[in-house]
Amino acid sequence: MLAFALRWRPPAQVYGVARFASSGSADVREPLNFWAGTRRKIPPGSDSEPVYEPSTGRVLCHVEAAGAEEVEQAVQAARSAYALWSKMSGMERSRIMRQAALDIERRREDIAEMEVVNNGKSITEARLDVDSARLCIEYYAGLATTLAGQHVQLEGGSFAYTRREPLGVCVGIGAWNYPFQIAAWKSAPALACGNSMVFKPSPVTPMTAVLLAEVYARAGAPPGLFNVVQGGQETGSLLCHHPDVAKVSFTGSVPTGKKIMEMASRGVKPVTLELGGKSPLLVFEDSELENAVKGALMANFLSQGQVCSNGTRVFVQKRILPEFLKEVVKRTQAIEIGDPLHDNTRMGALVSQPHLNKVLGFVEQAKKEGATLLCGGERFTPSDPKLQGGYYMTPCVLGDCTDDMTCVREEIFGPIMSVLSFDTEEEVLRRANDSILGLAAGVFTRDVKRAHRIVEQLKAGSCFINNYNITPVEVPFGGFKMSGIGRENGQVTIEHYTQLKTVYVEMGDVDSLF
Repeated sequence: MLAFALRWRPPAQVYGVARFASSGSADVREPLNFWAGTRRKIPPGSDSEPVYEPSTGRVLCHVEAAGAEEVEQAVQAARSAYALWSKMSGMERSRIMRQAALDIERRREDIAEMEVVNNGKSITEARLDVDSARLCIEYYAGLATTLAGQHVQLEGGSFAYTRREPLGVCVGIGAWNYPFQIAAWKSAPALACGNSMVFKPSPVTPMTAVLLAEVYARAGAPPGLFNVVQGGQETGSLLCHHPDVAKVSFTGSVPTGKKIMEMASRGVKPVTLELGGKSPLLVFEDSELENAVKGALMANFLSQGQVCSNGTRVFVQKRILPEFLKEVVKRTQAIEIGDPLHDNTRMGALVSQPHLNKVLGFVEQAKKEGATLLCGGERFTPSDPKLQGGYYMTPCVLGDCTDDMTCVREEIFGPIMSVLSFDTEEEVLRRANDSILGLAAGVFTRDVKRAHRIVEQLKAGSCFINNYNITPVEVPFGGFKMSGIGRENGQVTIEHYTQLKTVYVEMGDVDSLF
């Protein structure tokens, strides 16, 4: 992780928000729904929910949920844009997407600061999330020019060819842990393939998806190419059931993913599901301990532990367990907690008060079940008065964990590392794979043969050797088992946003049986 200097500036009107380089000062003024090329205010009387600033606990704004009429308008705007966009050459689409990426690069600090206000993560991480979004759009801008079919020569001079064609209007439904990045990860491959998109962010973090919509509009995208509708379960249901929607891509929990799959199945719509994880991280006694400790911290404490791929089941070979725990605890206790807009902060606030309460409840349950609290796991109150209503806790390391404990079996989605010991390779593989989830896994060892042998047997879609939580956009990301269907990023995602048409061309006479 790299630290970057935060540019201090006087308050400015950017994207409808007056900002300061510290928490508690953002003022959200503009509507957060966006379709047909502009922000849209929902008529009075529609449902609205308060949106909180995690770092302070104050209400930022009230988000207006899109109902049936608004969803219809957004989908029809997307249909109109699709009619234009799908007929453009790959080079034309690429040019607009590259311009969008340049705009994100220019506005990196503005977007990152709003992501912090929106989500509570540190400004250092938010900058890297914005970079990932930009790189994703750049990557698929390049692939947009390469989409092609296949030519097959047949008998007698006849031939066949395939066409890779866009699907139409795609729906993206995002999660609250990476609001801006997920919007880019879903929209970039969709747009590169010639589709349009209606995106619904999490109602907990509704503020930055609309910034991406404005980026695409400024870059020259047809009005309606990327639309944002706000709302919760009802809005999502309207999108999934809409007859003009061709595909749904969702990031979130397993239970919600199942419901979306069921709704999409009624229209036989393809889905991409990036769901939960309870991933194992295996640390062998021959590991480079310094790297293993850093890997474990990266596997557990990014974004306050609110990362689906986190390696929260840390299996450590017994001989090095004491030394590993000593170093992990020391470094965990040194993590700087505080105002997420300050450069020296490494852990900001959890996303909401209910979620903080839930995570702290897991700590109490772990202690009841026999885990040893080695550090953290308590509510944290910053010294700054304006932050004292925020949703902070100290990062937690649990020792003496066993496979049957709740903290080991269930996804917590918070800064809690559960450490378990093991003796043999065969044993730890069996235990690592003993989960209904299979999003990610990691192994630390100096033995190259062992590393590849282990990875081959791990039942997870994204595996790491001697590192963790590295997600370059060129590489597919997704899970096995109940962690989801399909992939995001990489070349393979092109297949998820296109359909294949086969064309047979007869060059001779018809050879008829009748």
